[in-house]
Amino acid sequence: MSDVLALMDEWGPERVVCVSDSRTGMRGVLVIDNTARGMGKGGMRMSPSVTVAEVARLARVMTYKWAGVDLFFGGAKAGIMADPAAPDREAVLRSFVRALSREIPSQYVAGLDMGLTERDAAIVQDELADRGAAVGTPHALGGMPYDELGVTGFGVAEAADAAARHAGTSLRGARVAVQGFGAVGHAAARRLAELGASVVAVSTARGALHDPDGLDVARLLDLRAEVGDAAVEEYGGRLLDVGAELLVPADVLVPAATQDVIDERVAADIGARIVVEGANLPTGPAAQDVLAARGITVVPDFVANAGGVVAAGFAMDARYSPFRPDPDAVFAAVSAKTRENTRTVLAAARAQGTTTHRAAVELAQRRVRAAMDLKGRLPRADRSPR
Repeated sequence: MSDVLALMDEWGPERVVCVSDSRTGMRGVLVIDNTARGMGKGGMRMSPSVTVAEVARLARVMTYKWAGVDLFFGGAKAGIMADPAAPDREAVLRSFVRALSREIPSQYVAGLDMGLTERDAAIVQDELADRGAAVGTPHALGGMPYDELGVTGFGVAEAADAAARHAGTSLRGARVAVQGFGAVGHAAARRLAELGASVVAVSTARGALHDPDGLDVARLLDLRAEVGDAAVEEYGGRLLDVGAELLVPADVLVPAATQDVIDERVAADIGARIVVEGANLPTGPAAQDVLAARGITVVPDFVANAGGVVAAGFAMDARYSPFRPDPDAVFAAVSAKTRENTRTVLAAARAQGTTTHRAAVELAQRRVRAAMDLKGRLPRADRSPR
């Protein structure tokens, strides 16, 4: 209990709900971080290594992400400690959402994160017999399958282009390394190639592929559709160890795999001049300070990868509607929001002489605090006079 209490600060979390089931072996947690700006909304992940602290950190990122794009939902995240490749994954997932039936969807609406797919969103809806229980469902169910559409990765590439323009350069001809070739990484690579960048490295759990002359992104995408992570092996060529892609010669680096991959040591060796965080929490404060001291432009995670929440906002609005959201409208909104937020945060960091993460957090906290103040959630001494 003391570990959970240590997670709490003035912003949250408001609720930490741990659940388990002896029949399926399910163990999981829901963290609702801050609902001052709206009900809890965030992804649900499945991994054997999920911890309460990890889910709480990600829920806080969601609080900042919703506030950063100025959409009115609260930060939340859910995690299931299970192997997403296990044959009983569906039973575990159903057990988890049943255990949270008092919270879903009245206090939390599930989205998709690591280890889960559009089919799993459909299972959540089915188990609770409520179309509003989850977003990101397949097109056949009238949903907005934003992982399948690659909305988040598209937004990451748009952020990279905005950052390059802010730095007085262009993505056209720029060398880009992408860590991770999953839901975010592959869509980012596709859009980066469309914008004229040369993708020189990608990685999966099988290894890192590097070609200084540029990889054939279209071929890699086809291979991914056929063999998944093994695409880097089937492509041909010598594979580097996972992590080496962070340090290959490149102009732009997109860490789009998982959290905590860039520490102070790695930050000191990165050659890229722009880092666009496709994954959540790929860097910590110490690494961010190193990157800033080296003059490397960093687009923070909850700015760069906010395309998914913009799409989720459309999906939340359409949960009980018979009409599907318009994908063209979603992509247009993702591009506009992501580019605007990137420019705003980079300019604020430059004006304040601070890191981009601190500037982005300050912007998000200011918006959340205003909502907390209006609802009387601040300590009495901190409230605005009425």
